[in-house]
Amino acid sequence: MKNSLKLSPNETGFFGKYGGQIIPPTLKPIFTEIAEAYHEAQSDPEFRREYEELLKNYVGRPSPLYYARNLSEKLGGAKIYLKREDLNHTGAHKINHTLGEALLAKRMGKTKLLAETGAGQHGVALATAAALVGLACEIHMGEIDVLKQHPNVIRMQLLGAKVVTVKSGGRCLKDAVDSAFEAFVQDPQNIFFGIGSVVGPHPFPMMVRDFQSVVGKEAREQILEKEHRLPDYLVACVGGGSNAIGLFHEFLDDTEVKIIGVEPSGRSFKPGDHAATITLGTPGNIHGMFTYLLQDDKGEPLAVHSVASGLDYPGVGPVHSDLKDQGRVVYETINDKEALQAFLDLSKIEGIIPALESSHALAQVFRLAPQLTSDKIIIVNLSGRGDKDIDYIADILKL
Repeated sequence: MKNSLKLSPNETGFFGKYGGQIIPPTLKPIFTEIAEAYHEAQSDPEFRREYEELLKNYVGRPSPLYYARNLSEKLGGAKIYLKREDLNHTGAHKINHTLGEALLAKRMGKTKLLAETGAGQHGVALATAAALVGLACEIHMGEIDVLKQHPNVIRMQLLGAKVVTVKSGGRCLKDAVDSAFEAFVQDPQNIFFGIGSVVGPHPFPMMVRDFQSVVGKEAREQILEKEHRLPDYLVACVGGGSNAIGLFHEFLDDTEVKIIGVEPSGRSFKPGDHAATITLGTPGNIHGMFTYLLQDDKGEPLAVHSVASGLDYPGVGPVHSDLKDQGRVVYETINDKEALQAFLDLSKIEGIIPALESSHALAQVFRLAPQLTSDKIIIVNLSGRGDKDIDYIADILKL
């Protein structure tokens, strides 16, 4: 019998050959402490009870699985279901893992939550969780993203977080990660680094995956209730990859379900014009992990671009690298123009304004659904809402 693809990484944090803890020896005890604390928390019924109670009564889970009838009829072909993570408190899937991180940090006696953010949704979610559990919060954000996602900057500040604008390097998500990590190593005894995706040193790729897996667990139950069978396709956007693995994880052993991750091809496939990490990258080291990344001949991360701030990252979660090599997940690309058109189309057809990140997954569905027969079912993870993007969109469209 084939081994389950839902298994956790090995004891050193590798999914296949990807992952690990590529960090200075002085930081090893810190991350070992986090891994041990996480395993203890996961086996503590009280921790699970508190977390699940917050998901239900604070986040508003389960999020609906919505049959997009108008969109399905407009495109023709497959039936399209939207997993409505945009309806969560704070407007995206990020709250699923930030609540877990905040509860774990408080359990460990930490006094501050610190993180990076691109689109700002992780930053808002972590600031929200910090306010809830009574911890200080500091968010590092690239200068470009601060300008693009200004409403989320205001939200973080209103929630009590300190927002640090990163002006070095490409001034985007990768540089925010670098800056946040530098701040973390100054006081790792008191700071908990609430990493925003399934990236970084072990145990974060595993831990964030576990907290996000609620998305797929719900979607599986919901589609069985509505259609009495599993879907034919799952589709989600991939930057670091947390929303995608959240949906995918529960279905990995169901080989009849085809799974598609969607990366941003940006303006073009020229270096610096895209963030199609799995499609065009090669294995290497970034931010404490071994994974696919866009890199130069010296192993340095390349500049990246996406119309969606949450996707402009030169690496990807190691679990996605492993799934790519195993062939279990197919990774496609969508460019800026296609994503923008999907953003506009869903808004007008279904009355739902999606995040630009989620719009990449939607654009892939717009491409795929008409090719399929009407008995086929697609679930797309609508990972966030587009409130944060409307000022940027208005500027692009001259509204």
